[in-house]
Amino acid sequence: MEAALWERLRIEAEARVVAEADPAHDFSHVLRVVATARAIGAAEGADVDVATTAALLHELFNHPKSHTESHLSGDVCAEHARALLAREGAATPFTEQVTDAIRTHAFSRGLAPTSLEGEVLQDADRLDAIGAIGIARCFATCAIMKRPFYAPDDPMCRTRAPNDKLWGTDHFFTKLLRIPTQLHTKTGRAMADGRAAAMRAFLAELEREIEAAS
Repeated sequence: MEAALWERLRIEAEARVVAEADPAHDFSHVLRVVATARAIGAAEGADVDVATTAALLHELFNHPKSHTESHLSGDVCAEHARALLAREGAATPFTEQVTDAIRTHAFSRGLAPTSLEGEVLQDADRLDAIGAIGIARCFATCAIMKRPFYAPDDPMCRTRAPNDKLWGTDHFFTKLLRIPTQLHTKTGRAMADGRAAAMRAFLAELEREIEAAS
């Protein structure tokens, strides 16, 4: 991709994301996903231009988490990306590859990517949901959704089914700890190992501190 087109897309993406984003989906998140997509794409033999452009544009639109159609944010975002790429004169095949990757990337949509570049984007986005950054993003979302950090009677879901609609820490058990085994690429799974260990260490320390305060 020509450098000038990338820079125009970056400026537009930053302007839109900064205007709309919460701390868990801000432009720093976008840039981390771009960097991870570039690394995974290069290692896996993907079209890095497609993967990184999809990563750059994957937060152009988001329904609020509480919205009844929040699971459709990826579909709407793909159409925003399509319009932007068309305006900037991107080739139609390139645009279709980028928008298809964006359409399938969201966890809540439950769709399998239809291309290697889609797998790269989905892995890169999910990697940013785990590890130290993922922990920070999880609790930023807790604050936005006004959810308590943990269930006082059973914070680690020892005797109950996790419910992340009620308790922040439950999100580790409903989603975050499962992500490493759900990644598509060998490179992504290798990146996930240390991040998963960091989350388990955090939960162990959190449990110790909660017990000490009981």
